Amino acid sequence: MNDAEVQVLERTTPYRGFMRLDHYKLKHKIFDQNWSIELSREILERGECVGLLPYDPIRDEVVLLEQFRIGGYTAANASPWQIECVAGMIEPGHLAEETALREAEEEAGINVTEMTLIHRYLTSPGCTSETIDLFCGCVDAENAGGIFGIAHEGEYIRVFVVSAEEAFAMLGRGEIGNAMTIIALQWLKLHHAMIREKWQLSWSEGN
Repeated sequence: MNDAEVQVLERTTPYRGFMRLDHYKLKHKIFDQNWSIELSREILERGECVGLLPYDPIRDEVVLLEQFRIGGYTAANASPWQIECVAGMIEPGHLAEETALREAEEEAGINVTEMTLIHRYLTSPGCTSETIDLFCGCVDAENAGGIFGIAHEGEYIRVFVVSAEEAFAMLGRGEIGNAMTIIALQWLKLHHAMIREKWQLSWSEGN
């Protein structure tokens, strides 16, 4: 929306820490081109993030991560131990692609040789500005696995490898509880044959 469609009456920042909470008083145009009533909304400012699902087309395996998440701990009927993709914040002046490469090495100890964009999306636009650039990345998963992360930043990450078939089964059994990984695995399942053939060809040409 542009300024002609939104009137910001007041914006304050009640909290600024690891994340920032802004409060807005605003009006916006509605479908009959009149203005809405005055709204009071909080927005969690998270910025831009990246996610990457590592996939080995030769072994037909997926690299997944498991780590503690406070949201899973406080949510009803959820687990604090979340099975996830590689993910991280995009720092100012950096590209999503280079962030994905860095995070794959830091969080999982793997190198990505090729990437394809799955989708760019808002995680929960009713309450946060967080935007995700989600990729699938071509990797060699032969030696993947172990404990990774930056301890002084509170990162304790278990990296493990499963077949693509098992990853899809985990999805079907409801063992994946976060949107990023669900979206990535659904995309891989939908494009499995195509992306595997494409990256197998690239692999053979590169070797």
